[in-house]
Amino acid sequence: MSVLKSWTGGLIVLLALAGGLRAEVTVSQSNDPAAVQPDLASLLGRERSGLDAVSAARMTQILVAPQSRPGQTPNKITEAWLDSQPVPQGDAQLNCLASAIYHEARGESLDGQQAVAEVVLNRVDDASFPKTICGVVSQRVSGSCQFSFTCDGRSDGYADRDAFERAEKIARAMLDGFPRGLTDGATYFHTRWIRPGWSRRFERTADIGAHLFYRKPIVTAMN
Repeated sequence: MSVLKSWTGGLIVLLALAGGLRAEVTVSQSNDPAAVQPDLASLLGRERSGLDAVSAARMTQILVAPQSRPGQTPNKITEAWLDSQPVPQGDAQLNCLASAIYHEARGESLDGQQAVAEVVLNRVDDASFPKTICGVVSQRVSGSCQFSFTCDGRSDGYADRDAFERAEKIARAMLDGFPRGLTDGATYFHTRWIRPGWSRRFERTADIGAHLFYRKPIVTAMN
Protein backbone atom coordinates (compact mmCIF):
# COMPACT_ATOMS: atom_id res chain seq x y z
CA MET A 1 0.00 0.00 0.00
CA SER A 2 2.89 2.34 0.80
CA VAL A 3 4.37 1.69 -2.66
CA LEU A 4 1.07 2.61 -4.32
CA LYS A 5 0.81 5.78 -2.29
CA SER A 6 4.42 6.70 -3.15
CA TRP A 7 3.84 6.12 -6.87
CA THR A 8 0.57 8.09 -6.76
CA GLY A 9 2.23 10.92 -4.91
CA GLY A 10 5.05 11.04 -7.47
CA LEU A 11 2.58 11.16 -10.34
CA ILE A 12 0.70 14.02 -8.70
CA VAL A 13 3.96 15.96 -8.32
CA LEU A 14 4.83 15.41 -12.02
CA LEU A 15 1.39 16.50 -13.14
CA ALA A 16 1.57 19.55 -10.93
CA LEU A 17 4.95 20.49 -12.39
CA ALA A 18 3.67 19.98 -15.92
CA GLY A 19 0.64 22.07 -15.15
CA GLY A 20 2.84 24.76 -13.67
CA LEU A 21 4.98 24.82 -16.78
CA ARG A 22 1.90 25.13 -18.95
CA ALA A 23 0.66 27.98 -16.79
CA GLU A 24 3.89 29.89 -17.34
CA VAL A 25 3.78 29.58 -21.13
CA THR A 26 1.28 31.45 -23.22
CA VAL A 27 0.47 29.43 -26.33
CA SER A 28 -0.68 31.49 -29.27
CA GLN A 29 -2.76 29.34 -31.58
CA SER A 30 -2.35 31.92 -34.31
CA ASN A 31 1.38 31.15 -34.78
CA ASP A 32 1.77 27.67 -33.27
CA PRO A 33 1.25 25.00 -35.97
CA ALA A 34 0.62 22.33 -33.38
CA ALA A 35 -1.68 24.53 -31.28
CA VAL A 36 -1.18 21.95 -28.50
CA GLN A 37 1.15 22.02 -25.49
CA PRO A 38 2.12 18.35 -24.83
CA ASP A 39 2.25 16.92 -21.36
CA LEU A 40 5.87 17.15 -20.18
CA ALA A 41 6.00 13.77 -18.46
CA SER A 42 4.44 12.06 -21.47
CA LEU A 43 6.82 13.79 -23.87
CA LEU A 44 9.89 12.79 -21.89
CA GLY A 45 8.62 9.24 -21.66
CA ARG A 46 8.12 9.00 -25.44
CA GLU A 47 11.60 10.39 -26.11
CA ARG A 48 13.16 7.86 -23.77
CA SER A 49 11.19 5.01 -25.33
CA GLY A 50 12.25 6.14 -28.81
CA LEU A 51 15.94 6.23 -27.87
CA ASP A 52 15.72 2.82 -26.20
CA ALA A 53 14.29 1.39 -29.42
CA VAL A 54 17.35 2.47 -31.46
CA SER A 55 19.99 -0.23 -31.70
CA ALA A 56 23.58 0.41 -30.64
CA ALA A 57 24.78 -0.10 -34.21
CA ARG A 58 22.35 2.51 -35.54
CA MET A 59 23.38 5.00 -32.85
CA THR A 60 26.99 4.54 -33.93
CA GLN A 61 26.02 5.27 -37.56
CA ILE A 62 24.24 8.44 -36.46
CA LEU A 63 26.91 9.77 -34.13
CA VAL A 64 30.16 8.74 -35.90
CA ALA A 65 31.30 10.45 -39.11
CA PRO A 66 31.32 8.08 -42.10
CA GLN A 67 34.68 6.71 -43.19
CA SER A 68 35.82 6.21 -46.78
CA ARG A 69 35.21 2.68 -47.96
CA PRO A 70 37.66 0.78 -50.16
CA GLY A 71 37.08 1.76 -53.78
CA GLN A 72 35.56 5.16 -53.00
CA THR A 73 37.14 8.16 -54.70
CA PRO A 74 39.14 10.12 -52.10
CA ASN A 75 39.55 13.90 -52.00
CA LYS A 76 43.15 13.49 -53.15
CA ILE A 77 44.75 10.90 -55.42
CA THR A 78 46.76 8.57 -53.22
CA GLU A 79 49.09 5.69 -53.97
CA ALA A 80 46.79 3.19 -52.27
CA TRP A 81 43.69 4.39 -54.14
CA LEU A 82 45.50 4.44 -57.47
CA ASP A 83 46.77 0.89 -56.96
CA SER A 84 43.20 -0.27 -56.30
CA GLN A 85 41.94 1.04 -59.65
CA PRO A 86 41.69 -1.12 -62.78
CA VAL A 87 43.57 -0.15 -65.89
CA PRO A 88 41.05 2.06 -67.69
CA GLN A 89 39.68 1.47 -71.14
CA GLY A 90 39.36 4.83 -72.84
CA ASP A 91 39.28 6.68 -76.10
CA ALA A 92 41.84 8.79 -77.93
CA GLN A 93 41.44 11.70 -75.51
CA LEU A 94 42.34 9.57 -72.50
CA ASN A 95 45.31 8.16 -74.41
CA CYS A 96 46.55 11.65 -75.30
CA LEU A 97 46.34 12.78 -71.68
CA ALA A 98 48.07 9.64 -70.42
CA SER A 99 50.80 10.13 -73.04
CA ALA A 100 51.45 13.69 -71.86
CA ILE A 101 51.65 12.51 -68.24
CA TYR A 102 53.95 9.63 -69.16
CA HIS A 103 56.38 11.49 -71.40
CA GLU A 104 56.49 14.75 -69.46
CA ALA A 105 56.44 13.47 -65.89
CA ARG A 106 56.77 9.69 -65.51
CA GLY A 107 59.78 10.16 -63.21
CA GLU A 108 57.89 12.61 -61.02
CA SER A 109 55.88 12.04 -57.86
CA LEU A 110 52.17 11.40 -57.99
CA ASP A 111 51.56 15.12 -57.44
CA GLY A 112 53.98 15.96 -60.21
CA GLN A 113 52.15 13.76 -62.69
CA GLN A 114 48.76 15.07 -61.64
CA ALA A 115 50.04 18.63 -62.04
CA VAL A 116 50.93 18.00 -65.70
CA ALA A 117 47.45 16.58 -66.26
CA GLU A 118 45.98 19.74 -64.72
CA VAL A 119 47.87 21.94 -67.19
CA VAL A 120 46.52 19.98 -70.15
CA LEU A 121 42.95 20.14 -68.90
CA ASN A 122 43.25 23.81 -67.93
CA ARG A 123 44.30 24.53 -71.51
CA VAL A 124 41.28 22.68 -72.86
CA ASP A 125 39.09 24.97 -70.74
CA ASP A 126 40.93 28.10 -71.93
CA ALA A 127 39.64 29.70 -75.14
CA SER A 128 43.24 30.47 -76.17
CA PHE A 129 43.95 26.78 -76.77
CA PRO A 130 42.42 23.91 -78.75
CA LYS A 131 39.21 22.49 -77.32
CA THR A 132 40.27 18.84 -77.14
CA ILE A 133 42.98 17.09 -75.15
CA CYS A 134 44.63 15.68 -78.26
CA GLY A 135 44.49 19.11 -79.88
CA VAL A 136 46.21 20.68 -76.87
CA VAL A 137 48.91 18.01 -76.65
CA SER A 138 49.76 18.12 -80.36
CA GLN A 139 49.47 21.91 -80.79
CA ARG A 140 52.25 23.79 -82.52
CA VAL A 141 52.71 27.55 -82.36
CA SER A 142 54.95 29.15 -85.00
CA GLY A 143 56.36 25.71 -85.71
CA SER A 144 57.21 25.01 -82.05
CA CYS A 145 55.65 22.11 -80.15
CA GLN A 146 53.85 22.98 -76.96
CA PHE A 147 54.75 19.58 -75.49
CA SER A 148 58.26 18.65 -76.49
CA PHE A 149 57.77 14.88 -76.61
CA THR A 150 55.48 15.25 -79.65
CA CYS A 151 58.28 16.48 -81.91
CA ASP A 152 61.60 15.68 -80.25
CA GLY A 153 62.39 12.95 -82.74
CA ARG A 154 62.17 10.20 -80.14
CA SER A 155 59.73 7.33 -80.09
CA ASP A 156 56.37 8.04 -78.49
CA GLY A 157 56.10 4.42 -77.38
CA TYR A 158 55.92 3.22 -73.80
CA ALA A 159 59.08 1.40 -72.74
CA ASP A 160 57.85 1.25 -69.14
CA ARG A 161 54.43 -0.36 -69.31
CA ASP A 162 53.81 -0.07 -65.56
CA ALA A 163 54.50 3.66 -65.67
CA PHE A 164 52.11 4.10 -68.57
CA GLU A 165 49.34 2.19 -66.80
CA ARG A 166 49.86 4.49 -63.84
CA ALA A 167 49.57 7.48 -66.17
CA GLU A 168 46.36 6.03 -67.61
CA LYS A 169 44.83 5.72 -64.13
CA ILE A 170 45.76 9.31 -63.29
CA ALA A 171 44.31 10.47 -66.61
CA ARG A 172 41.08 8.58 -65.96
CA ALA A 173 40.72 10.11 -62.49
CA MET A 174 41.26 13.62 -63.82
CA LEU A 175 38.84 13.13 -66.71
CA ASP A 176 36.26 11.86 -64.25
CA GLY A 177 36.35 15.20 -62.46
CA PHE A 178 39.05 14.86 -59.84
CA PRO A 179 39.76 18.29 -58.26
CA ARG A 180 42.53 20.29 -59.91
CA GLY A 181 43.95 21.56 -56.67
CA LEU A 182 47.72 21.52 -57.23
CA THR A 183 48.58 24.19 -59.81
CA ASP A 184 46.03 26.95 -59.18
CA GLY A 185 44.88 27.17 -62.79
CA ALA A 186 48.30 26.85 -64.45
CA THR A 187 48.42 26.57 -68.24
CA TYR A 188 52.22 26.47 -68.63
CA PHE A 189 55.14 24.67 -67.03
CA HIS A 190 58.84 24.12 -67.59
CA THR A 191 61.65 22.20 -65.94
CA ARG A 192 63.47 24.09 -63.22
CA TRP A 193 66.87 24.02 -64.94
CA ILE A 194 65.75 26.24 -67.81
CA ARG A 195 64.22 29.72 -67.79
CA PRO A 196 62.23 30.55 -70.93
CA GLY A 197 61.56 34.20 -71.68
CA TRP A 198 57.80 33.90 -71.20
CA SER A 199 58.25 32.81 -67.58
CA ARG A 200 59.26 36.36 -66.62
CA ARG A 201 55.91 37.69 -67.77
CA PHE A 202 53.69 35.02 -66.27
CA GLU A 203 52.57 34.37 -62.73
CA ARG A 204 54.15 31.35 -61.05
CA THR A 205 51.49 29.26 -59.31
CA ALA A 206 53.27 26.11 -58.15
CA ASP A 207 56.67 24.47 -57.69
CA ILE A 208 56.31 20.68 -57.83
CA GLY A 209 59.20 18.30 -58.29
CA ALA A 210 61.23 19.13 -61.40
CA HIS A 211 58.65 21.56 -62.79
CA LEU A 212 57.56 25.15 -62.23
CA PHE A 213 53.99 26.05 -63.15
CA TYR A 214 52.57 29.32 -64.47
CA ARG A 215 49.47 31.05 -65.71
CA LYS A 216 48.97 34.27 -67.61
CA PRO A 217 48.52 37.35 -65.41
CA ILE A 218 44.88 38.19 -64.74
CA VAL A 219 43.96 41.31 -66.69
CA THR A 220 41.48 43.63 -64.97
CA ALA A 221 39.58 46.49 -66.55
CA MET A 222 41.09 49.92 -65.95
CA ASN A 223 38.72 52.76 -65.07
